[in-house]
Amino acid sequence: QVQLVESGGGLVQAGGSLRLSCAASGRTFGRYTMGWFRQAPGKEREFVACITWHGISTYYADSVKGRFTISRDNVKNTVYLQMNSLKPEDTAVYYCAADPFGAGSRVVSEYDYWGQGTQVTVSS
Repeated sequence: QVQLVESGGGLVQAGGSLRLSCAASGRTFGRYTMGWFRQAPGKEREFVACITWHGISTYYADSVKGRFTISRDNVKNTVYLQMNSLKPEDTAVYYCAADPFGAGSRVVSEYDYWGQGTQVTVSS
């Protein structure tokens, strides 16, 4: 079992930055692929970024590539999402998720554990 708690969301102006954190409990955190997803009102949950267990491989949605960076610290059991050059269309609830078996999936259903989400609002 893994429990995930996100933090770091908030209100920011367009062009600004935020850093999201996801703290995980459980001894096997270091074995999981970790992902960030987001869901805007009236839209489906969508993939943002993920990082494999060793941190060597990262994957990004085209919409955030070059602006967002995912990283992890397996000693602190934490995964991060650094978000720069934020746009109003980045406004959403951001979720952290854990995939015990994957090698970098973009698919929501591949992730077994989810956090409660943190709101990110980007004003124009």
